[in-house]
Amino acid sequence: MFRPLSLFVGLRYTRAKRRNHFISFISLVSMLGIALGVAALITVISVMNGFEKELRERILGMVAHATVAGVGEGLADWPQALRAASAEKPVIGAAPYIEREGMVQGARVSGAMIRGVLPELETAVSDISKNVKEGSWAALKPGAYGIILGRELALWAGAELGGSVVVYAPQTRVSPAGVLPQMRRFKVVGIFESGTQEYDRSMAVIHIQDAARLYRMGDTVSGVRLKLADMFQSRAVARRLADRLGGFYQVRDWTQEHANFFRAIATEKMVMFIIMSLIVAVAAFNLVSSLVMLVTDKQSDIAILRTLGMRPATVMGIFMVQGMLIGVIGILIGSVGGVLLADNVTHVMRVLESWFGFQLMPADIYYISDLPSDTQPLDVLKIVGLSLSLSLLATLYPAWRAARTHPVEALRYE
Repeated sequence: MFRPLSLFVGLRYTRAKRRNHFISFISLVSMLGIALGVAALITVISVMNGFEKELRERILGMVAHATVAGVGEGLADWPQALRAASAEKPVIGAAPYIEREGMVQGARVSGAMIRGVLPELETAVSDISKNVKEGSWAALKPGAYGIILGRELALWAGAELGGSVVVYAPQTRVSPAGVLPQMRRFKVVGIFESGTQEYDRSMAVIHIQDAARLYRMGDTVSGVRLKLADMFQSRAVARRLADRLGGFYQVRDWTQEHANFFRAIATEKMVMFIIMSLIVAVAAFNLVSSLVMLVTDKQSDIAILRTLGMRPATVMGIFMVQGMLIGVIGILIGSVGGVLLADNVTHVMRVLESWFGFQLMPADIYYISDLPSDTQPLDVLKIVGLSLSLSLLATLYPAWRAARTHPVEALRYE
């Protein structure tokens, strides 16, 4: 016999055949319930991580990890800011830009955000060039007045590839005919689709020199956009750049620009974690009931062990071992199943769609038509830790009840 004694007896009780098969059934149900809850929790959190990662990549593919702008209307000495930013080790791309509001008129008129870029540098800081579905990114040439529209914006304005649109700037100019709005006709040389409605519906891209002429900015730009090797270092890089450049520059990172959006996703993820944890809690209640019935079934055995000198704490440990063993097996099964399901959730969704003849997330309605998944080891560890804690708590009352068994009362009718 090995020690501790409670572990030895608890394992023997677990392996032994029980007189009451209903107790074995309840224990099996408790184990499967814990496994189902853990698997569901891992899958849901992984899918939410996948959606967050997909949205983050799509949004940051259109915006910068960090931006350096002037305190006033624009950034005049942008080459200095470009050199200072490029000297930072995590920075892998930097490009100037002009971004102003405007109106795009095709068959209809629509408001838009006009972004002027240097095509040869912009590819290092954003994925707009990769998202051009029609036309060519290389067609953006200075003085040619070409424009690349988001697909939704092009559809709304009634613009087609090869056609032309008129871009109105929120400025006026004085002419012999009076005060006229600042405007310029552009040729549609491309249409991009980022998969994010915010940008597909409201963004148009032109060459930075054409934007400077349209908005009369001269050599001034709106700022410098940066791309980092690790986007999560953006806040530290922004602080270092702000200290290096001084008070005439304003440095912001993507966590500030989209703080509310990603904070909402994090809150939703936390709420889903709490809700799905209730499944594990319900399975833990089943574990309580199975252990209570087991304690009742083993009253005579407990009484005999107590008369042989076993301490109440040891009796308590026996039933805690049994409950924890059920919980650990269920958690292991659920963890393995949950990780496998999370890694293959897209294939499972497609199989279900083919079986039942429906499409869960139609591509013509949803920008993300698959179920992305991103299983984080830290999340799995948190779920396993939570499940172990609930299983341990579930064993306390039945084990305490077993420890309070009086040998005389238990053996009176034996």
